[in-house]
Amino acid sequence: MAEQSARLRIAPGGASAPVSLLHFAAPQPPAALKTVTAMTKQLEELLESNRLWARKTEANRPGFFTNLLRQQAPQYLWIGCADSRVPANELVDLLPGELFVHRNVANVVVHSDLNCLSVIQFATDVLKVKHIIVVGHSNCGGVSAALEDRRVGLADNWIRHVQDVRNRHQDWLDTVPAQRRVDALVELNVVEQALNVCGTTVVQDAWARGQEVVVHGWVYGLHNGLLEDLAMTVGGAADVRPAYERALAAVRERFSG
Repeated sequence: MAEQSARLRIAPGGASAPVSLLHFAAPQPPAALKTVTAMTKQLEELLESNRLWARKTEANRPGFFTNLLRQQAPQYLWIGCADSRVPANELVDLLPGELFVHRNVANVVVHSDLNCLSVIQFATDVLKVKHIIVVGHSNCGGVSAALEDRRVGLADNWIRHVQDVRNRHQDWLDTVPAQRRVDALVELNVVEQALNVCGTTVVQDAWARGQEVVVHGWVYGLHNGLLEDLAMTVGGAADVRPAYERALAAVRERFSG
């Protein structure tokens, strides 16, 4: 694990500086994938794994849980997809308490979702995070369903927000080779959802009072375990439109031809 673990790289200026150009190594497969264990009705195998993890963590970092009990002080809010293959803390090698996380299908941020908005507000106003990171991932099932108008059930109503992104960029998406179209929409969706974060009253108010909050758009490659910066990096209201246009141009350039 030590050889494969990735360390979050912060730009000069310390933890509060904008993060850019990220390449994180994929974590080793969790033990659950290495050994197939019979699933019990009471899920004792998971409880036992938890006990082993807790003992190992305390042995490696004495006092870890006592310190964690006192206060959480994360610098980052991660808004990602609910996909089980994208474990936020592991991807950036951060411990519990170091990353505040919100996840939903296709990493969507909409202004009517009080769940997501409450997380953003708590992270920004109470925890004083410095960075809000919207993270999508390649071959996203929710994005694929949105692209292909594939019905999946109740989630169709949620995925409709991704279809709105598709419709907004339909003319360009039609020029992308079919086999790359899902990942192109994945990146467009990240850029649009990061734009939505910038438009929330919480972030707008934070910027207005001079609070340091930087919004980012990243994408995770399931095929290689790496996070990529989509150049949607916004540190203030005046940066929103230039960053958005820059990020869209970069997506189109990557998928051209």
